[in-house]
Amino acid sequence: MRITSTSCICPVLVCLCFVQRCYGAAHHGSIKVTRNQTKHMEGETEVHHRPKRGWVWNQFFVLEEHMGPDPQYVGKLHSNSDKGDGSVKYILTGEGAGTIFIIDDTTGDIHSTKSLDREQKTHYVLHAQAIDRRTNKPLEPESEFIIKVQDINDNAPKFTDGPYIVTVPEMSEMGTSVLQVTATDADDPTYGNSARVVYSILQGQPYFSVDPKTGVIRTALHNMDREAREHYSVVIQAKDMAGQVGGLSGSTTVNITLTDVNDNPPRFPQKHYQLYVPESAQVGSAVGKIKANDADTGSNADMKYTIINGDGSGVFSISTDKETREGILSLRKPLNYEKKKSYTLNIEGANTHLDFRFSHLGPFKDVTMLKVIVGDVDEPPLFTMPSYVMEVYENAKIGTTVGAVTAQDPDTANSLVRYFIDQNTEEDRYFTIDASTGIIKTAKIFDREESPWYNITVSASEIDNPELVSHVPVGVRILDVNDNPPEFDRDYDTVVCENAKPGQVIQTITATDKDNSANGARFHFSLDEGISLNPNFTLRDNEDNTASIMTRRRRYSRTTQDIYYLPVLISDGGVPPLSSSSTLTIRVCACERDGRVRTCHAEAFLSSAGLSTGALIAILLCVVILLAIVVLFITLRRSKKEPLIISEEDVRENVVTYDDEGGGEEDTEAFDITALRNPSAAEELKYRRDVRPEVKPMHRHHLSSSLDSIDVQEFIKQRLAEADLDPTVPPYDSLQTYAYEGHRSEAGSISSLDSATTHSDQDYNYLGDWGPEFKKLAELYGEIESERTT
Repeated sequence: MRITSTSCICPVLVCLCFVQRCYGAAHHGSIKVTRNQTKHMEGETEVHHRPKRGWVWNQFFVLEEHMGPDPQYVGKLHSNSDKGDGSVKYILTGEGAGTIFIIDDTTGDIHSTKSLDREQKTHYVLHAQAIDRRTNKPLEPESEFIIKVQDINDNAPKFTDGPYIVTVPEMSEMGTSVLQVTATDADDPTYGNSARVVYSILQGQPYFSVDPKTGVIRTALHNMDREAREHYSVVIQAKDMAGQVGGLSGSTTVNITLTDVNDNPPRFPQKHYQLYVPESAQVGSAVGKIKANDADTGSNADMKYTIINGDGSGVFSISTDKETREGILSLRKPLNYEKKKSYTLNIEGANTHLDFRFSHLGPFKDVTMLKVIVGDVDEPPLFTMPSYVMEVYENAKIGTTVGAVTAQDPDTANSLVRYFIDQNTEEDRYFTIDASTGIIKTAKIFDREESPWYNITVSASEIDNPELVSHVPVGVRILDVNDNPPEFDRDYDTVVCENAKPGQVIQTITATDKDNSANGARFHFSLDEGISLNPNFTLRDNEDNTASIMTRRRRYSRTTQDIYYLPVLISDGGVPPLSSSSTLTIRVCACERDGRVRTCHAEAFLSSAGLSTGALIAILLCVVILLAIVVLFITLRRSKKEPLIISEEDVRENVVTYDDEGGGEEDTEAFDITALRNPSAAEELKYRRDVRPEVKPMHRHHLSSSLDSIDVQEFIKQRLAEADLDPTVPPYDSLQTYAYEGHRSEAGSISSLDSATTHSDQDYNYLGDWGPEFKKLAELYGEIESERTT
């Protein structure tokens, strides 16, 4: 097969095409395909040989970005089997076959129908085969070949990271690296100079330079000053084809900012300043500002101000405002125009962060002089003291002088001053003041025990200018006068035991005095001399503001006297001394041997017999035991009594115990009470169950027959007489109970006691004749009767 390479199209690539043609003539010349043959030589046997490939494949080349009207010729396939009669058919398969690359199946010419871009795809892999057109049988095995897209310079370099923002310190050395920029070219770097980039600077000279190969940007000048120029815009160009004419280029912008260093010392704009401050300025307030300029920024411009000397260094102070970097001048002491009219201050401003690389540019501080002029102000009156403390005795008369305050006009005019007390509080109303002299007097009588101290405020104003007012606090201490006698410090509960011995201390007393210690520190105790010698108790002054109460005799009796009253005289050590008499109440109590109080109440007992409490308790206990024995004996005796003879037919009421539930009024089986309620229904006379009956049967029959002629009342009286006159009754009591309802009413009894035992014999119709009161009852029994009839 013969392979014919592509003809040159672009005039620029004439040399390349010529080289390619020569290369193709040397390597892609006509190669005849030798068919597989078997030679028969005389005397030789038949030898079979492996078939050889009839073509040798190399890669084809096609230029990218072909813009011609006709398809671009790529190459030609030719098989040695092709005799030119059209019997051989060429088939092309693989990447882009039939779409991008087409082949003339008769001649084997390959064309590219589309414009190719190497940056999208660099090569295509295809397969070629020659077949017999008549039989469609392959004449050669299928073989693979490559079509490479040949690069042209169609892509300009690009800065993918631009634009750039970068900083570099000011005053840097020349050649200091700032930034390295990199441009990329999409063309083939292995073929020609299409991707060979060269850097150059279009804008930013002479301050910066760029390395043409590496793209490193460096400073090109010494000592670039930020204060002179801070921002730079540098344009960097990248050009391919090694920078030759016709190469493509791209550019980017690098914004470079010089950062600050402390290379500028602070400077005051003036060497002399003057400040006016009125004498009325308050201590601690800011009276002025001063500032030293520094061309640097940030921490490099931080400043600290100090007063290094001057006659006003003790009167003024200076501090630094970190935000504005100003020096704030404040007042430390009050100003007085009449004493000093001006001050001179030397103020220094210095950087706090130094860079020793630039110390040769220093010193990094500056000094200026400030003159402070004190302004005269019409000031309010000034008191001679910041506060006053005065004293006055309690109980002093109204109008007593307490003290005086003095104020003067500090100005040169020396105006007259008027005094007054602001009546703002209750305490201010207790005093008066002379408006001209400032003498303070009392307006009430004071009691130190009520309040020992008073605080008032005195004001002073100029007569010529009443609006200028000054104030001063005045404290008034109330001095003590011995006007309160001493007295017991508390109420004492004093107890003396009945078995006390002579000289025994039963109570220690103390006293208190409302006056202060100067008029009551020492108390004297004694018994009231107006009373004769006390035979029961005595008092001993312990000379430590306490006194002891002691017994004078032996044994005290509650029955004789249970309370004693002892008057005690107490005097203080004041001038003049005051005394008071207080009564001490002493109770007589029974105590244990160790002195503990057992009881203080008077008890009724036989003192003549000399019985103690323990003896009385023993006697009472014996009496209780005897009573318990008597009660127990009586109880046992009653429990041994023989049971009485009980007749089941006794007409008295019986208590029947059973567990069945009763049937109401109709139930008359449990107990027949007819004998008590209706004596005529009694069958016979019943005798007492507690005695043995001795009456003859004839006599009983006689009594039974006589019951028909007497009523219940007579029956009860007869039974009562029999019980009282019966000589056979034992000496113990026998309780017999009888009940009598009285005579029948005109309406008759509604009880069922006298009725027959069956309900069918009763007729309740008569209940309707009894009136409206018995209407409900008549209806009730009428319904019952109707139900029975039904």
